Amino acid sequence: MGNSVPLILGGLAAGSVAGLFGAGGGLVLVPILGLWGGMEESRLFPASVAIILPVCVTVLAASLWQEGLSLSDALPYLPGSALGGLFAGLWGKKIPVQWLHRLLGIFILWGGIRNLCRV
Repeated sequence: MGNSVPLILGGLAAGSVAGLFGAGGGLVLVPILGLWGGMEESRLFPASVAIILPVCVTVLAASLWQEGLSLSDALPYLPGSALGGLFAGLWGKKIPVQWLHRLLGIFILWGGIRNLCRV
């Protein structure tokens, strides 16, 4: 894998983004895995999800420990999230990578505009 320092720094950036903003680590990981990790495009999104899972669990544990976060706030969203994840896992490979990049870009723009317009 050559020089792993950029990959470690990329992981640090992804974990920091996920921890600070509650999500978005994949936003950092997908380009890093492609550019610095030399990963094939068809493997970028699944690898990003596999990396983000332990990050999310760690952020959740830290939030529960520090802030007394109530898991009951998340419970209503879990069934739909699980079904969406199952759908994406089973049929995501059938979506061209170019369209996945476009969809990701649209969601990033939407989230950015939404946050910039908040008062």
